Amino acid sequence: MDTNILLESGTNELEVLEFTICGNHYGINVAKVREILTMTEITPIPNSHPCIEGIFMPRDTIITVINLVKALGFPEKMDKSNDMLIVTNFNNLNIAFDVDQVLGIHRVSWQDIVKPDATVNAPGAGIATGIIKKLQDLIIILDFERIVEEICPETSIKMSQIRQLGERERNTIPIIVAEDSPMLQKLVKDALTSAGYTNLHIFANGQEAWDKLLELKKNNGVDYGVKCVLTDIEMPQMDGHRLIRLIKSDDALKHLPIIIFSSLINDDMKRKGESLGANAQISKPEIGQLVSCIDELVSELNG
Repeated sequence: MDTNILLESGTNELEVLEFTICGNHYGINVAKVREILTMTEITPIPNSHPCIEGIFMPRDTIITVINLVKALGFPEKMDKSNDMLIVTNFNNLNIAFDVDQVLGIHRVSWQDIVKPDATVNAPGAGIATGIIKKLQDLIIILDFERIVEEICPETSIKMSQIRQLGERERNTIPIIVAEDSPMLQKLVKDALTSAGYTNLHIFANGQEAWDKLLELKKNNGVDYGVKCVLTDIEMPQMDGHRLIRLIKSDDALKHLPIIIFSSLINDDMKRKGESLGANAQISKPEIGQLVSCIDELVSELNG
């Protein structure tokens, strides 16, 4: 899909594709969207998960179709002839989502996206990552990674990759982590701790991480308080790209190595991350690669 809008890196903005399911308004980051198609013939897969409608093959690529109505718990409708398919790419997966209507694209700031509280997202079970409230209708941004993981658990971060590393020495190098998903916060913390990195400071978004860096800078303790920054891209208040731009534009902080750990590692996002000065970019399922990357950066720091 060509939106004809290429956002400048680090502006703390995103484009949200608005769509409807049973009259409710939802959104997905345009960075995850490859194209939008009208409903086409879908081949069912025997014994597949109930939320998987089947597969289709546009331009020689086999794509799995997920029934988003079922995945969200709404009653399934019989007539899907007017439905739309949102074809996505994230976590190195090509997946299409069957939705009722696609309404359009909105450019918004991450500062205008409200993080759902505990009344909306049950601990460990919520699939809403943000709510846009400044538009005419409330738009709930869905956690598509979580939806796919619940249907296909093998797409999640694999702790087995950490266990394969074997016994490792304890390393107290201070690492700042910016990640908004409580589930992924725990997974990353458990994985890095198992890999020997025990001095972790985890923040729910880029703004909180940036505030901590400014505090360390003010107290002349940057080099003591942090040696590496690990950040997601999609986060409310301040996204990862904006955080990187701020760090790399600050003379006291720009030496800090930064790793992007995100589901949005595609060619376009890699170019954006490189232009901002990210030292490495790892796709979220590859926790083993993340640890290897941190190992390499730590080795360089220790010279």
